[in-house]
Amino acid sequence: MFRVLFCGINPGLYSGATGHHFARPGNRFWPALHGSGFTDRLLSPSEQHLLPGFGLGITNLAHRTTARADELTGEELREGGRRLTELVERHRPRYLAVAGVTAYRTAFARPRTAIGPQDEAFGPARLWVLPNPSGLNAHWTLERMAGEFARLREAAEA
Repeated sequence: MFRVLFCGINPGLYSGATGHHFARPGNRFWPALHGSGFTDRLLSPSEQHLLPGFGLGITNLAHRTTARADELTGEELREGGRRLTELVERHRPRYLAVAGVTAYRTAFARPRTAIGPQDEAFGPARLWVLPNPSGLNAHWTLERMAGEFARLREAAEA
């Protein structure tokens, strides 16, 4: 069982080419993951296979590779949400952490969702919405992002 299943929006062009989550140089997922204490060292995207050893899993809402997440249709996000629901039911993580509040709002028809822990459960999992770690989300600094990841880590360890 995963302590936390991280869910990105979809593969960007770089991730699509490499087959690794959050692979584009400048994406802050891996540094935030390490900076928060989830991992004992900074992992590279090509080391994503090591995540289960830390009690972590990783997936995406949508499978289609795009240059920007806003190129996805609402239907693609909603369909991804249905697949994610099945994945969470099957793997039963303690927390589902969705990295991207706008995509989450669309996929699950929750227009008022904010970053942080959510009151509602996601099947058997507790739900946490994280900021999108893309460099395009510049108003979230790496330090602030790592702080939000750390809040999630502390909750998942409690």
